[in-house]
Amino acid sequence: MNKLELIETLKTEAGLTKNEATAVVNLFFDEMANAMANGDRVEIRGLCSFYVKKYNTYTGRNPKTGEKVKIKPKKLPFFKCGKELKERVDK
Repeated sequence: MNKLELIETLKTEAGLTKNEATAVVNLFFDEMANAMANGDRVEIRGLCSFYVKKYNTYTGRNPKTGEKVKIKPKKLPFFKCGKELKERVDK
């Protein structure tokens, strides 16, 4: 399912107009992204959680040349599946 399919499902199931459904989906994703950008964890009970993992500076290697390269510190988003979702998918 992609974003457009999610909007269409919300429109159909909730009886919203396409513009209203689009606004709801965009608001949901924007708020999740804002929370993660602020370093907060986003948890949807029974489904999943999203969190930001911080990496310190480390030394890596250029795969072509084998030369050592210093990697800058970074933050990356991570997804963790909830127990109920795992059970539902594994049926």
